Amino acid sequence: MKQQSFVSALTPIIFLIGLLSLNVFLYGDNALGGANQLALLLAASLAAIIGVRNGFNWKEILNGVSKSISSTTPAILILLLIGSLAGTWLISGIVPTMIYYGLQIISPKIFLVAACIICAIVSLASGSSWSTIATVGIALLGIGNALEISEGLVAGAIISGAYFGDKMSPLSDTTNLAPAMAGTDLFTHIRYMMYTTVPTFIITLIIFLVVGLSFENDQNIDSVNNLLSAIENRFVISPWLFLVPIGVLILIIKKTPALPSLLAGTLLGGIFAIIFQPQLIVELSGIEGNFIQSSYVTVINAMGGETTIETSNTVINDLLSTGGMYGMLNTIWLIICAMCFGGVMESTGKLQKISSSIIQYAENTGSVIATTACTCIFFNLTASDQYLSIVVPGRMYADTFKEKGLAPENLSRTLEDSGTVTSVLIPWNTCGATQSAILGVATLSYLPYCFFNIISPLMTITYGYLGLKIKRLK
Repeated sequence: MKQQSFVSALTPIIFLIGLLSLNVFLYGDNALGGANQLALLLAASLAAIIGVRNGFNWKEILNGVSKSISSTTPAILILLLIGSLAGTWLISGIVPTMIYYGLQIISPKIFLVAACIICAIVSLASGSSWSTIATVGIALLGIGNALEISEGLVAGAIISGAYFGDKMSPLSDTTNLAPAMAGTDLFTHIRYMMYTTVPTFIITLIIFLVVGLSFENDQNIDSVNNLLSAIENRFVISPWLFLVPIGVLILIIKKTPALPSLLAGTLLGGIFAIIFQPQLIVELSGIEGNFIQSSYVTVINAMGGETTIETSNTVINDLLSTGGMYGMLNTIWLIICAMCFGGVMESTGKLQKISSSIIQYAENTGSVIATTACTCIFFNLTASDQYLSIVVPGRMYADTFKEKGLAPENLSRTLEDSGTVTSVLIPWNTCGATQSAILGVATLSYLPYCFFNIISPLMTITYGYLGLKIKRLK
């Protein structure tokens, strides 16, 4: 096998960045409709050609792609179940009920802070940002839309809170993965993360509070009352409907895997739709005189395809629509293409070559931490996978941190501050593509408002250069 140069390893990435930039210029928000997927495949092809010329076997490259795609199987299944859950929670009135009560309780001035804190608590308890955003997040986005607050801003608050809780929860997979890669234990890792994570979250809440104070409390009273009336006229609103999301959260807190938890939530949503919304069931199916057949058709259609419920209010109509599993297929397409690129880059050693070429210039503590943080972000951009952005840099830099006399918790904290939280900011990363699909908000629309995710890597780099809370090996 030939020794590849840094330039040849970097060429596919430069090519990809050029294509993605061109797609944004030509297609705008519709770049994820196929243009970016093809850009990822073309860049993967170029990387494979360079890899073969450098002596890598084609079968070996293909195996790397297969392994990369297979690693996303749980994420793809979760995406499909989230689509079906959104469908049954809509026709059952669960999401409309959350929106209905939320509009009556939450003031526009404190909404962003409240949304961020609520998602942080739920994610901390469940250990899953994905489940939090797919359940509580969807309802909060609906409330924000009803209050006429920017979708990107609301999504930023939801994601900021969800990723804070995910990052600090001992139940989170990434929170367990980072210390395992760095060589420290879970609770030492969490304790050490608090030094950077808590100040970052406080700054985030202050920013959302300042933004919220610019809203008028009574600016939308008439429109909110109209929304409440439209929801009441279309759905049976009952606190009993909260039993389903509460049940799902209990399952997640009890460490029930995500797939069975979401499946249970989907099926319970369908059952509650039949119990609480019989008139809507008949109307959506178009079948009269046979309620069993009508119920089956409506629930299956909501789980698998597009469902739209019309009301007298045009604003609420936008909130009462879902794509079911079908609506997730474009995102799955993007994830598969992204993992093709990541698989080729990893199997041909290009990612390792780029990272090892960079780390040699890190001399002091600040530069070592900054290099590690940038490498995590680099892997999120190129490998398109949150776990790879933790695993590969963790393996690469473990010895470097020891050589510099730095305790492993410095590395594990940097991996989480940079790898975990920035994955959701990249449109073609599995996390960015998933959350964009779940919320129905383009990644680049919410990116500027994910203050927690943006500040986290900057905070850990600052601590490194200032020498704050940097534990040394004894």
